[in-house]
Amino acid sequence: MNLFADLKKKTDPVIIISVLFLFIVSVVMIGSTHISTGFIARDTIIQTASFLIGVVICVFISKYHYSTFKSHIALLYTISLLFLLTVYVPGIGIVQYGSRAWITLGFTTIQPSEFVKILFILMMAEYLEKNQDQLSNFKGLIKAVIFAAPIILLVLKEDLGSALVFSSIWLFMIFFSGVDLKTFGKFFALLLAFVPVAYLFMAPYQKNRIEAFLHPENLQLPGNYQVFQGKVAMGSGGLFGKGLFNGTQKELDFIPVQTSDFIFSVLIEVLGFIGGLVVISVYTILLIRMAQIAKESVDFYGSLIIIGVIGMFAFQIFENIAMNMGIMPVTGLPLPILSYGGTSMLTSIISIGIVLNIASSSKGIRF
Repeated sequence: MNLFADLKKKTDPVIIISVLFLFIVSVVMIGSTHISTGFIARDTIIQTASFLIGVVICVFISKYHYSTFKSHIALLYTISLLFLLTVYVPGIGIVQYGSRAWITLGFTTIQPSEFVKILFILMMAEYLEKNQDQLSNFKGLIKAVIFAAPIILLVLKEDLGSALVFSSIWLFMIFFSGVDLKTFGKFFALLLAFVPVAYLFMAPYQKNRIEAFLHPENLQLPGNYQVFQGKVAMGSGGLFGKGLFNGTQKELDFIPVQTSDFIFSVLIEVLGFIGGLVVISVYTILLIRMAQIAKESVDFYGSLIIIGVIGMFAFQIFENIAMNMGIMPVTGLPLPILSYGGTSMLTSIISIGIVLNIASSSKGIRF
């Protein structure tokens, strides 16, 4: 009983239960897509192993106060840029799903931009804490853009979806840094004006995905076939779904990349609208709890880190679900914790670990 009580003090039950629920759903959904070859398939093993490795890293992180990350902004920035550039190293960087955003380790592949998301949040938190007083004017906002631009542009060159996540993190953190709302509104309007210009610099496959989104009736365009099959799967699921191993779109392999990009379509087909609503509710509870912890943080730096994590999770959740429904372009963004992907799972769990570290410090508790 004493051990349980001590453990309860050192963790946040709402976050732990939410994450465990999403992980269990993830394993069940991924396993169900491989039921013809065996529930415990390679994808299931990798997803579970990534989750457990993430937990181990979280335990290691918990031994240090989150302020340990401060005062290393130059080092973190350098590591981020070098890590992103590894995708261009011959023999290491590889092309997957149309973009050179991956590196191979021989036995597996990883996506550097996923890990850089965490570093980016830590860097932005320190930068904004130091320069909060400058955000009341347009010049201060431009400086914040210049600080983040090299990383976002480097990611954008190969991966539009990840670049949008980085931009979302930046916007969330800037907005909650006490920026003057009128100044922010003017800046945001200027940002939207540059969207057509950004389109000109996109890679051909990125332009094709936007073209496909604008013409959903053309199934020959890349991404539209996946969206069409995903929508068919969700529509056929009804209120309570067809049952775990009875999804026709899933079982007959009509849904492409069904363990990652379109896992939400698989979930709706087998568990129905109610199942999807439960998952969305758990995500909502998780985000609200993180927002509460950000509000309770003992310092601005800790609050900003959590706001960055919220921005990362919130955009990916929205984009992935909206993409499955056909109301946002296909970007290849995973559904946090739920979608298959070792790098994505590690990034999500480590981010949660940092949030828990801040939460425990706010309570005056050390692991």
